[in-house]
Amino acid sequence: MVERYSRKEMSDKWTMQAKYQAWLDVEKAAVKAWNKLGLIPDEDCRNIIEKAGFSVERIDEIEAVTRHDLIAFTTSVSETLGNESRWFHYGMTSSDTVDTAVALQMRDSLKLIIEDVIMVMDSIKKRAYEHKMTLMVGRSHGIHGEPITFGLVLAVWYDEMARHLENLEQTLKVISIGQISGAMGNFAHAPLELEELACEELGLQPAPASNQVIQRDRYARLASALALLASSIEKFAVQVRHWQRTEVYECEEYFAAGQKGSSAMPHKRNPILTENITGLARIIRAYAIPAMENVALWHERDISHSSTERFWLPDSFITSDFMLHRFNNVIANLTVMPKNMMKNLNLTGGLVFSQRVLLELPKAGVSREDAYRIVQHNAMKVWEEIQQGKSTVNDKGESLYLQYLLSDAELRAKLTEQQIRECFDFDYYTKNVDAIFKRVFEKSRQP
Repeated sequence: MVERYSRKEMSDKWTMQAKYQAWLDVEKAAVKAWNKLGLIPDEDCRNIIEKAGFSVERIDEIEAVTRHDLIAFTTSVSETLGNESRWFHYGMTSSDTVDTAVALQMRDSLKLIIEDVIMVMDSIKKRAYEHKMTLMVGRSHGIHGEPITFGLVLAVWYDEMARHLENLEQTLKVISIGQISGAMGNFAHAPLELEELACEELGLQPAPASNQVIQRDRYARLASALALLASSIEKFAVQVRHWQRTEVYECEEYFAAGQKGSSAMPHKRNPILTENITGLARIIRAYAIPAMENVALWHERDISHSSTERFWLPDSFITSDFMLHRFNNVIANLTVMPKNMMKNLNLTGGLVFSQRVLLELPKAGVSREDAYRIVQHNAMKVWEEIQQGKSTVNDKGESLYLQYLLSDAELRAKLTEQQIRECFDFDYYTKNVDAIFKRVFEKSRQP
């Protein structure tokens, strides 16, 4: 039951080394493009591609003087080259390099998130089929409603995750955009073909039009997609937390041998993983606000967006990756207790069948209003018994609500004993589960 999490794989994409490597990849793509366009000689191009390098420590030293990270970077790279360094960063502005490089980081990171989502969907699907017909009570407002199955709950989760998968895949296209259009985006110093060739080399699409930056609505789309994903994962986590409550106790996070729940109370088994997920979702959602506020930059650019992106981009990806792996561990190893689910389903003495009785009476000629009055009147008597702590079943194991209904003269004038008893059949509530599963797992979008 080891928790799988590729934290290093994601976090490595956002180190200073990775950042400058992405910058170098963009610069090399531009050099190759200039070479194809006939500006940079073959030998100079070859030397730059083979020899260009950088040192994070050296960049830091230079930036301490220049107070400009891109200039510090190009200076550091130039120190590894000869006369061919004159072509490095030729005709480009800082954002051509930085924003296109960030597109590479976002693209590769989002691909990992998409892999995570597919992993979670697979785990949900497996548990859904395992508990396809595991009866439990459905709740609205936290109050018992009608019988459902645990598999149906998970089918809803799977369908929701399928929407996120589609949204993330669309978002991947939105953020996989590069630009090498010059200081104001007017291509005055470089032809459109340069941008097209460089982006093709990098596996990006060129921005159809740009100013000095890639437009931040693309970034905001990403932040919103991650925030929505986090909200659904939190929704699932909150469900688990409720199920694990002692008075409910229908599901429980896996509790490992030797695990401790409380420093003071040795008996405790707490839903710590799902509580953690709930907190992480709040952080991921919070990043959507600065991302949206970054859309409104002055004219062709300012750098008010830059400081926030140094935080929210790596943190959103790393935290989302962690959260998804943590939730996958929760659902894959979740302890499900069908007997407790059935116990809770029977907790209200058959009240969960009230609508079934209600719907039978109009068939027998009773008005909707009278039917509701008859059914509710008997239901309220059961609630009174429950409030007093009385048993909700008799010596024969028959539910209290069934007993009241069978002794109601007005009801019995319309429905036979057999008709009333048939209303208490669990199979009635599971008859369409197969069809729902087919719709969700066979006809819907599959990863």
